[in-house]
Amino acid sequence: MTSLLLADVRPWGGDAVDLTIVDGVISDLTPAGAGDAGAAEQRIDGRGLLALPGFVNAHAHVDKSWWGQPWVSYGGRPTTQGRIAHERAERDKYGIPSVDGAKAVLREFLRHGTTATRTHVDVDLGVELRGIANVRDAAAALDGAVDVEIVAFPQDGVLRRPGVLELLDKAAAEGATSIGGLDPASIDRDPVGQLDALFEIAARRDVGIDIHLHDHGDLGAFQYELIAERTVRAGLQGKVNVSHGFALGELAPARRSELVEQLGEAGISWTTVAPPTSAPLPFREMRAAGVAIGLGTDGIRDLWSPYGDGDLLQIARGFARLHGLRTDEDLTYAVELATTCAAPFVHRENHCLGVGARADIVLLDAENAPDVLVRAPRREVVIAGGQVVVRDGELQV
Repeated sequence: MTSLLLADVRPWGGDAVDLTIVDGVISDLTPAGAGDAGAAEQRIDGRGLLALPGFVNAHAHVDKSWWGQPWVSYGGRPTTQGRIAHERAERDKYGIPSVDGAKAVLREFLRHGTTATRTHVDVDLGVELRGIANVRDAAAALDGAVDVEIVAFPQDGVLRRPGVLELLDKAAAEGATSIGGLDPASIDRDPVGQLDALFEIAARRDVGIDIHLHDHGDLGAFQYELIAERTVRAGLQGKVNVSHGFALGELAPARRSELVEQLGEAGISWTTVAPPTSAPLPFREMRAAGVAIGLGTDGIRDLWSPYGDGDLLQIARGFARLHGLRTDEDLTYAVELATTCAAPFVHRENHCLGVGARADIVLLDAENAPDVLVRAPRREVVIAGGQVVVRDGELQV
């Protein structure tokens, strides 16, 4: 049995407590100074710092990055298809995918306080399932400090690339928690065919579905309806996610409200990077309808874009700014989206600073959650599964 006492920390900016961790799980919280300080094998003085649960990156691509390599200039045509083609032509030159590349991204996640992620990993005729193996090896090299869930992702299309469905099926059989899809209408040009094929695999293999959907306006809305109908028909409520889903914020209010209700009834969730050029999501309607929202970094310094640093708190701040959030309640909600509210995206019953939760804890020098959001201060200490992975802002793994 291993034990750690995290002394004098303020969960969410509240009263100071001493937090006890045993075998990687939070076992007790007592008022600061009231417990038996000598009972734990290790003690960390929290110095009254604010404590948050570890951040959960609900939409990442840790297999694609050139992080840690010399600068790679952006190229290719600025369309989804153009970026796919550019990536396919150039990735081998930069050793993508690789174990070292995935490990570099996961270490950056840890440095910024992310302790769990749902990552899409490319599955195609060029790499087959090699990227998935690389990501698993990278996570293992960090002793599981980042809890990694894998979505087998057909970045180059599904039906238009014969053999990809078989690879997705194999990935699901070998432990991927979800299979992905990509713009069923504009990439495969057969939304019914792509979705029927994906839902057949998901239902048979008992895995989730996570579909990248960039299509705008009515074309996007039409595909949301197809997804919702198939989710209910296949009994996959609570296991289907739409990534990006830009069209939802673009629809007329009546049409949007009707669709949000349909999505909520089907138990479909949403993940967003909150890009500044996108339409704001109807997040209040979504919350009322039970449509869970997760935040993610998407790609980080990859062949699609040179942007990104792995800091999910910056994404939460982007979400707040895109949606015009100002009140303490709303700013705190943005932080919750990046922490406690994201538990379902990594299949956790709870992800909090309570007894029984995995000890994923981030300490920051801040007054409260709104202060954390608007300043995004340095992560002073990060604990992942009871393991100290960042101390004084420096990685320990």
